[in-house]
Amino acid sequence: MEIHGNVLRDVPHEERPRERMMRYGAEALSHAELLAILLRTGTRKQSAVHLAGSILKQCGSLRGLMDMSLEEMTAINGIGPVKALQLRAGFELGRRMIRSRMDDAYTIRKPKDAADYVMEELRYLKNEHFVCLFLNTKNGIIARETLSIGTLNASLVHPREVFRAAIKRSSASVICVHNHPSGDPTPSPEDIALTKRLAEAGQLVGIEILDHIVIGDGRFASLKELGHL
Repeated sequence: MEIHGNVLRDVPHEERPRERMMRYGAEALSHAELLAILLRTGTRKQSAVHLAGSILKQCGSLRGLMDMSLEEMTAINGIGPVKALQLRAGFELGRRMIRSRMDDAYTIRKPKDAADYVMEELRYLKNEHFVCLFLNTKNGIIARETLSIGTLNASLVHPREVFRAAIKRSSASVICVHNHPSGDPTPSPEDIALTKRLAEAGQLVGIEILDHIVIGDGRFASLKELGHL
């Protein structure tokens, strides 16, 4: 019996998310069950699992939930400030775990390596973020920095900002990355023009722009592979 407030619900012990996770591992749980563990409790009328399922239905997907601000989360029936903070903390830890695994001597050998490095962080963002990966002489990442955050469909950056940051870090080369919130990584004419300006500036200061990667939803485009570098 699962007790919440004054409500009793018959939930077989082996079907509760925490017990299922202990017995079968996290991989065996559904999105709703994992979400229920983060929520910890339900409402007076719903179990945590039912609440989680209701939330996912309202959001459409995990991505929809991850994109929500705290204010948007608390507008959902059953999510108060505490639950909203728990969810945001869980999502942020997931992102940081991905980053921490990649930060250990990560070397760029091909465009996909650079795309994989930032994909999970950038693919869900609502605005364009322009990020630089600063590399050493062996193409190992020594630093990264978000240089600008644009509007829904525009991210502005000037070459001087890129190379000021690169010189500060004694970078041998730079890979520029930005996301398209639409999910379509096809480079725009502005992306191509910016890439050419960056490449020209790089030749003047002696720091090569190795690539400009556009991140979509699980997809990417390399302007180098497309012949624009």
